[in-house]
Parts: sequence; structure tokens; C-alpha cells
Amino acid sequence: MSRHNFKKLKIWQESIQLISMNYKLTKSFPDSERYNLISQMKRCSVSIASNIAEGSSKSTDRHFKKYLEDSLGSAFEWETNLIVAHNEDYLNKEKFEELEDKILQLQIMIGAFIDKLDN
Repeated sequence: MSRHNFKKLKIWQESIQLISMNYKLTKSFPDSERYNLISQMKRCSVSIASNIAEGSSKSTDRHFKKYLEDSLGSAFEWETNLIVAHNEDYLNKEKFEELEDKILQLQIMIGAFIDKLDN
């Protein structure tokens, strides 16, 4: 295996976009969520991209796959937090659906990349 240049990976690029969208979104959340949901959503979104980048440095696909699985786990965690935020009326239905579509697409892409490494 040759190491991957994480900056060229579509999954990393998409996760970076999600981070920006997340930071803009959480700015509108109530201050009471600063150390709770806001903090958690920021950590999750950054973790998605960070695990892709860190995993790309590993010398085998098997090791890279573990980091991609962690990234996928963070994507599911972020989706759960998005649902909580929507249930608490911190974002409208339109924004929720836009972001849910974004995270679902990213989950599919990461999963497909993991499958590609298996083959």
C-alpha cells in the first residue's frame, strides 16, 4: 500500500465542509449548550476529518481501515447530535434535512472507501 494524501481524498474534503457547516450551525444554539451539545458536535465533526487524516499516514490498509471506522463512528455520533438539536428546536426542518443529507452521504462515502480497502 502507498500512503494516501488525505487532502486529495473526497471523504476528507467533504468532512472539512461539514466542519464549517457545523461551526456555523452551532453559533445559533443557546449559550446553555456551549459546554454540552455545541462542544460535542464540534468534537465529532473535527474527529471525522482528523481520523481520515491520521489514518492516511498508516503503512497498511488494515491500519488505515481502523481509523476510517473511527471516522464513520464519529459521523454517526454527529448525526445523533444533529437529531437531538433538531428535537430541541435549535434548527428548522429545512436546515436539519440539508445537514442530515450531508452526513448520510458522507457516511456512505466513508463506508464505500472502507469496502474498497477490503478488496
